Amino acid sequence: MKKNLNKLTKVLTAAFLAAGLLAGCSTSQTEASKEAVPESRTAQSQIAENTAALEGTITMAGSTSMEKLANAAAESFMAKYPKVTVTAEFTGSSAGIEAVLAGTVDIGNSSRNLKDSEKEAGAVENIVAIDGIAVVVDPANGIGNLTKEQLIDIYTGKIRNWSEAGGKDGVIIVVGREAGSGTRGAFEELLGVEDACAYANELDSTGAVMAKVASTPGAIGYVSLDVIDDSVTALSLEGVEPTEENIKARAYFLSRPFVMATSGEISAQSEAVQAFFNWLKSEEGQEVVKAAGLITAE
Repeated sequence: MKKNLNKLTKVLTAAFLAAGLLAGCSTSQTEASKEAVPESRTAQSQIAENTAALEGTITMAGSTSMEKLANAAAESFMAKYPKVTVTAEFTGSSAGIEAVLAGTVDIGNSSRNLKDSEKEAGAVENIVAIDGIAVVVDPANGIGNLTKEQLIDIYTGKIRNWSEAGGKDGVIIVVGREAGSGTRGAFEELLGVEDACAYANELDSTGAVMAKVASTPGAIGYVSLDVIDDSVTALSLEGVEPTEENIKARAYFLSRPFVMATSGEISAQSEAVQAFFNWLKSEEGQEVVKAAGLITAE
């Protein structure tokens, strides 16, 4: 009897030990499973929290040529960060840089490189995209290509009739942007004709130049590559078409940077402004740049 009791005790002890081990194993597995929650899920939650928490305002002013990019970037950024308000005004590159240096806006949009005097005053050049400048004529013109020399001669008044540039007889109507325009500054600098152009019309926006050239026989103008449509004909220059591939290959000589200038380094700006520049550099931001018809600066 005693022997049987000892045997039963051993069996029960073994059973209790096994149960304990199983419970311990189950607990360990539960703890392990908790620890095994994907880090990506935690990271995603953190990103969501940061997105929801970011608040503030971002103000921009400057280049009319950057209107499409600025509006698209503002809209996409606000969709991602609903507690941030981004506003943009289009007053011309020089005015935008003056505004950011005066502290009346956070970002000054410029469709040209910053001048040394602007940098010395504290403006920092943050290149966010590359734009090509297209030379456009009315669709009935018939001209498809100009050399650099011909383009210079047309804009300085040495060539006044299209027949002198290989086209049909007709007076050339030289259209350009107003003083202070980043597009004008870049165009004249790239051609080396600063303060030497003989404009028949000086207009205050990219859209106005497009409309004037499209509706005026014999007109020629310059606009950002991203706004080109069927209302005008974009000319090849030196036999090279104004395409993204040719600009990236530096085969097309009329190209310029799109700058979002800040007063001081980006790291010295508000949390919202820093987040905006970080977002612009992200894959999502770069897609917005491409969708605006521009070339990424990275």
